[in-house]
Amino acid sequence: MAWDVTRTVQIRLDVPDDRKSDLHATNQQFQYCANRTAEWAWRYPHGDCVTSKSEAEQAIYDELREATDYLHANLVQKAIKRATKDIGNCVDRLSDGEKTSQPHYDTFSIVYDKRAATFYRDKVSLATVNGRVECEYDLPEHPEQTPHGEYLLNDDYSFSTSTVHYDNETDEFYLHAAMERTIDADSPEKAEDSKVLGVDCNVDDHIAVTSTGRFVGNADLLNHERREFEKRRGDLLQTGTRSAHLTFQRIGDRFGRWSEDYIHRCSKAIVAEAQRHDCTHIAFEDLGQIRERISDGKKFQQWAFGELQEQVENKAEMTGIVVSKVEPAYTSQQCSQCGCTLEENRNGQNFACLDCSYAVNADYNAAKNVARKLALQLQRGQKSPAGGAFCQYALKSGTLIVNATGVASDHYWSAERESTDKPIASAMGS
Repeated sequence: MAWDVTRTVQIRLDVPDDRKSDLHATNQQFQYCANRTAEWAWRYPHGDCVTSKSEAEQAIYDELREATDYLHANLVQKAIKRATKDIGNCVDRLSDGEKTSQPHYDTFSIVYDKRAATFYRDKVSLATVNGRVECEYDLPEHPEQTPHGEYLLNDDYSFSTSTVHYDNETDEFYLHAAMERTIDADSPEKAEDSKVLGVDCNVDDHIAVTSTGRFVGNADLLNHERREFEKRRGDLLQTGTRSAHLTFQRIGDRFGRWSEDYIHRCSKAIVAEAQRHDCTHIAFEDLGQIRERISDGKKFQQWAFGELQEQVENKAEMTGIVVSKVEPAYTSQQCSQCGCTLEENRNGQNFACLDCSYAVNADYNAAKNVARKLALQLQRGQKSPAGGAFCQYALKSGTLIVNATGVASDHYWSAERESTDKPIASAMGS
């Protein structure tokens, strides 16, 4: 089975001093196009917002080209696409009852594809308001075992649509090069070859816990860094000076890079754990509606569950591991040992079953339940991803493996007693 995978590599650009102003001017024009598109397409609450790129291009493309002194046509199109895509995301949030507002763009970020840029393995040529500028890459002396060596310098990968960013603090330009590759990595063709690793994500304590008992990352650290960033951002916004605005952009870029790198390392650890146990599936909870289930909705909105899962999926593709999501109902209340489901079973980070007295870390218990849910979905008539035999699983050491006898945790637990995601009768007190 063919898989299209994309990896992003951050590369420092050696921009000639006399051409830096051209890139800054290009960014100003690009952001103008994006903001003008957002202003034109945003109709809420009086009408329907425009989310169609083609409709926006037909209406304002000529206007934008003239207003920007004929900025490269492809850059204008990319700015329109960015704005309409973001407005589409806003419309989705509005339909879910969330509050949002018209997108606004004021940071340095220009989208380039192969029509506005020529990508090489050691340099890039970028279209600007003043012709092309050629920038060499600042590569590590020993690129082996780095993203530069694995993707940028690997002929198996080709360049795709990428972005150019600017770091105010260091006065450096960076290319976030998107490297694409099509690989043949078969999903499990036979159900009996499958294993499932469950992952439970958290807003406190550890970022994620696997069904094998691996504790990944520190959510408290990430939350602390974010709170410190937002506190300083609030102080700077109150100040309102030009210097404060520049400082705000600088610390925002710095925190964003740190956060992205931290999530990258966590996702890498999760995929490595799946590989270590020869897993063919990774199961997450579907957290799309989790705001309704936790008391601190603001904390969740600040926490990048989606980014972690997306990065795990991207890395898992490279190894042929399938990433799936399951309904989160009762995973934190159900005992992974006996199946008893009671709210009182969990007390913070501690899980102690009131039926069988099984005691364990609550997130570890939940991760095993997440793994079991995916296994049961397959067992109840869903075929393996490659269309092979119907699946039955058993839980062994936190990874679910095929076993015709049913579904078990550390001890045998038949699949029949978990025919529903709702609490079983004994857990309801009857």
